[in-house]
Amino acid sequence: MSKIILLVEDEEDLAESLEYNLHQEGYTVRVAHNGKDALELASKNPIPDLALLDLMLPDMSGFEICRRLKADKKLQNISIIMVTAKGEEIDRVVGFEVGADDYVVKPFSARELMLRVRAVLRRSAGDVSSDANRVSFGPFLLDQSAHRVWIFQQEITLTALEFKLLTMLLVRRGKVLTREVLLAEVWNMDPNVNTRTVDKHVQRLRKKIGPASNYIETIRGVGYRCQTEE
Repeated sequence: MSKIILLVEDEEDLAESLEYNLHQEGYTVRVAHNGKDALELASKNPIPDLALLDLMLPDMSGFEICRRLKADKKLQNISIIMVTAKGEEIDRVVGFEVGADDYVVKPFSARELMLRVRAVLRRSAGDVSSDANRVSFGPFLLDQSAHRVWIFQQEITLTALEFKLLTMLLVRRGKVLTREVLLAEVWNMDPNVNTRTVDKHVQRLRKKIGPASNYIETIRGVGYRCQTEE
């Protein structure tokens, strides 16, 4: 079954062009021109795999749509790429803080966007696994190439960024990872930016991994560390 993309864009000409390019890549596309329709289409089964989300919509901001998707247990694992003319660093910071997986600034080439869609989907659900790509520690079993995680032998679903964050903590367990290091390596953002992005994602991650969250220690004023003792 082809991946389902939710395209949220109020500029009809641009929406039509992007829809064509997404179809050419083999995706099933649902198009919304406002926030209300976007939330309705996101809730329709089967749930979309990824949303391309414009920020400036006639009825609500893309930030608000992102917040609502991430607050809904049924919809929180939809990958999100924000596509917008708002290119200031503060806008990108807010985008990542509310849960976006990537951020693309207009104008952009259709080819670039298709590559980013493919990359986010690939990070969200790989196809091949091998022992070399597996991390096993305590209650965790993580398959990097297949983007799958088991906690106490129960599989859970993570977003691409949550998966990358957990992988980094597990692989470097015992080492303190500062917020600056995490910003640079997980989000590819300027480590000097003053943002709560890391803390909010760690909070979401802890909630998803439940009792295993005790393995992730907060080093006050510095960052986070995964315990080494099982």
